[in-house]
Amino acid sequence: MSAGSRERVLALSSWHHDWSGLRVAVLGLGVTGFSVADTLVELGSRVRVIHGAPDPDRERLLDVIGAERSCHDTDDAQLAVLEAFDPELVVVSPGYRPDHPLTAWAEDRGTVVWGDIELGWRLRDKTLRIADWICVTGTNGKTTTSQLTAHMLLAGGLRAAPVGNIGVPILDALRDPQGYDALVVELSSFQLHRLGEISPYASVCLNLADDHLDWHGRARTADGSAVDASAAYAAAKAKVYASTQVACVYNRADAATERMVEEADVVEGARAISFGLDSPPPSGFGVVDGILIDRGYHAERRASAFELVTITELAERGLAAPHLVQNVLAAAALARARGVEPAEIAAAILSFELGDHRVQRLGEHPALPGVQWVDDSKATNAHAADGALRAFDRVVWIVGGLLKGTDIGPLVARHAERLRGAVVIGADRAEVVAALERHAPRVPRIAIETGQTEETMREAVAAAASLAEAGDTVLLAPAAASMDQFEDYADRGRRFQAAVRALGPDQGESEPGSETGSGGDADGDAPAGDLRA
Repeated sequence: MSAGSRERVLALSSWHHDWSGLRVAVLGLGVTGFSVADTLVELGSRVRVIHGAPDPDRERLLDVIGAERSCHDTDDAQLAVLEAFDPELVVVSPGYRPDHPLTAWAEDRGTVVWGDIELGWRLRDKTLRIADWICVTGTNGKTTTSQLTAHMLLAGGLRAAPVGNIGVPILDALRDPQGYDALVVELSSFQLHRLGEISPYASVCLNLADDHLDWHGRARTADGSAVDASAAYAAAKAKVYASTQVACVYNRADAATERMVEEADVVEGARAISFGLDSPPPSGFGVVDGILIDRGYHAERRASAFELVTITELAERGLAAPHLVQNVLAAAALARARGVEPAEIAAAILSFELGDHRVQRLGEHPALPGVQWVDDSKATNAHAADGALRAFDRVVWIVGGLLKGTDIGPLVARHAERLRGAVVIGADRAEVVAALERHAPRVPRIAIETGQTEETMREAVAAAASLAEAGDTVLLAPAAASMDQFEDYADRGRRFQAAVRALGPDQGESEPGSETGSGGDADGDAPAGDLRA
């Protein structure tokens, strides 16, 4: 790639610059990849989308908008297409690993490689109403906090939306002709790895625990040597604070997030604002006598604070679990940074509906009086599952999937005393069973051996029903990713809920799958009952 072409690409920092004729390769045809292609075609670039899995609907749309496309199921075939296209810019969908052959080829030859977030930052000025970016990351709680923050901003009279990793591509929002006052940008560690230079209005890393080590372990140092996967993951998360303008929000109970703020190069005048479940310092949000309070933005914050809502009120909204209270406090800190008033914050909290599959309480089933059923399929790692497990005293735990290189042993050890049974699913079930044998040997457990998507959750729910007694909570908190057996965490959660609804009246009499430890099961094919609210 010529130096002139590279300089031209790097100089493109506005929607109103000349993007016409630029050869851009887009890697991946998911929701992000299509949004990138659609945007760049609108700008007049020549776009070729290279992807591995057929997607007839999006492929037809690419033809309609005038983008080129190539679908090949091997890296070598895709690389041949990329080389022949000779792109001046490569835009990478988030899931591409750091050492993927296509991105490695582009970087080795000096081609500019961006993620969708950096592209979005450069194109944020399409309308006169240029949105402030409020950036949210963390190992867990990102989506709930992003939704809460956007809900609070709307309550404050701002035009706002949650975007990014939450499911709405940032480029789709930036092309809205009305523009936005603020965008709440949820950022995964994959997106942060290729973040580029942005300047958030406010930012938060909610917490840090090992996750996606299989992905971040593929990164390399400048001399080509391997990196420590945990350190690479943490470094990616820390990028959220770089060049923050007004408020860096961090978790007082997680020293790693405080260090990130201390080490961040921010805009002069940006403040550090903490949140936690304890009594807050003057620049913090916290809880005093069961009341959530804001000392961070009170003019007399050394002596006074704004009262927001009570823990009792949160309980009525299903938001009283400790990790959810932290999410509420973090969102309030971000929204207050953008000028939303305390009364507006309170009104937003008390009208917020927690999303599906996030510690979603399904109630009791008539077939098993006294047993509560809870769907936290969104708990895709050990840190998230830890928060869900802490919310209940007696748990029959449905656990397992893809562990992503992390050790589930410490989580099992931490909660062994509250476990009344465990049902293990997923590709990495051997590791989960081994952790249960080592750290919770007296806990009855059943491993579901089937790999069939249609059968797995039906058998798991029937197994859990055979282990549960009145006073127990059956908790789906897998501590693992879902893609081994399900489309995504939402698909996993929907199948769980359907299987619970389908429970029959005579549970505990038949055997659904292979058993490890004690416990029986039921067939799950009897007439469905309705969960009590």
